[in-house]
Amino acid sequence: MDPELIKDCVHCGFCLPTCPTYVLWGEEMDSPRGRIHLMGQHVGGTPLTDEMAGHFDACLGCMACVTACPSGVQYDRLIEQTRTTVEREHVRTPEDRAVRALVFALFPHRRRLRALRLPMRLGERFRLSARLRPFLERVHPSLGAMAELAPPLPRHVPRLPPVVRARGRRRARVGLLTGCVQGEFFPQVNAATARVLALEGCDVVIPPGQGCCGALSVHSGREAEARRFAKRTIAAFEAVDTVVVNAAGCGSSMKEYAEVLAGDPALRAEGWPERARALRIRDLAEFLVELGPVAPRHPLPMSVAYHDACHLAHAQGVRAQPRELLGAIPGLELREIAESAICCGSAGTYNLFQPEAARELGDRKAERVLAAGADLLVSANPGCTLQIAAAVRRSGGGEIRVAHTAEVLDASLRGRAPETLRGKAPETPRMRGGAT
Repeated sequence: MDPELIKDCVHCGFCLPTCPTYVLWGEEMDSPRGRIHLMGQHVGGTPLTDEMAGHFDACLGCMACVTACPSGVQYDRLIEQTRTTVEREHVRTPEDRAVRALVFALFPHRRRLRALRLPMRLGERFRLSARLRPFLERVHPSLGAMAELAPPLPRHVPRLPPVVRARGRRRARVGLLTGCVQGEFFPQVNAATARVLALEGCDVVIPPGQGCCGALSVHSGREAEARRFAKRTIAAFEAVDTVVVNAAGCGSSMKEYAEVLAGDPALRAEGWPERARALRIRDLAEFLVELGPVAPRHPLPMSVAYHDACHLAHAQGVRAQPRELLGAIPGLELREIAESAICCGSAGTYNLFQPEAARELGDRKAERVLAAGADLLVSANPGCTLQIAAAVRRSGGGEIRVAHTAEVLDASLRGRAPETLRGKAPETPRMRGGAT
């Protein structure tokens, strides 16, 4: 923990109403300034106690406090440094260690996620999930949370080619990060992203050797693991002009690669931070607004509510761009969600490791989403999609259709009916060497 960064906090309290855990519990030590106070105590020699680690673990890392802070406190850097310290010094219970080992042995690895498809299919077919969830909950709350968050599997999994060629004049050459959870459980989002980029004049390079970007590891203090993933991702994409990312948490972490790698003297000597800085990372909405539209938009007569993913709005500062893209679609009515700056409770692995707090925040978000009364919810992060959909089901609101910004744009550019976004007539054609 950097003592100089800790000193930047003047304990003014502007962060308090933006912090999800403070909003829930009103506990000073579960606010950003309270946690910074604990960080200062630890730097000053106070041992890391179980209670102290609990307050740090309860932080979502949503970065809403960074947006609200008038003093420019870099809480994002502080909490990541603190999580590394907690992982190094704090001794967790055997049950917690086992659950964390399971999560990090599974979620950053696409082949292992793919292996889950068969048991998940069987669970859907025989309706086993609802029966198994209470048992898993008793074994460990995190296992119950995994079962509750599990999404319905797409009937068709499009396999993207190594290159999707631009339609018309080529305006850019970009790489596409396909991600772990996004790639396996929301493949239609990657397919829509590639089509939209191609229709806007981009050659889309999809390196087959890419893997996890390391976002979950970065946000959980697993420093060495995060650096391994970062190096592999950098090497996979160095041949392209820009890397386009359609998952908020992944984009946020990739934009911090230079700082992540600079912490290791050996990697500094090998030039990895410089290689990271040479990568141009852009969120899909950010990139498309910078590029400017050329493909005609067809009408989509429907209302959509846009959800601000924390690692897009707060960590990357990308708020206006998705709204600009959606607002430019003829016939589409864009509705805002109350308390849009408050996290939905997903926060990477938070809804797995802190399921009770995550459920409280998810229920709060679901209530605001349903109150918007829109035909469709739009989210730019797979974790948020899973979290809000599960909360809506829990509320008795039934199934809610959540689409990615890319899917909405794809429907408009190809003249698809609104029903395709509501899931009534799914259509995900196989992609070849062009944007189909």
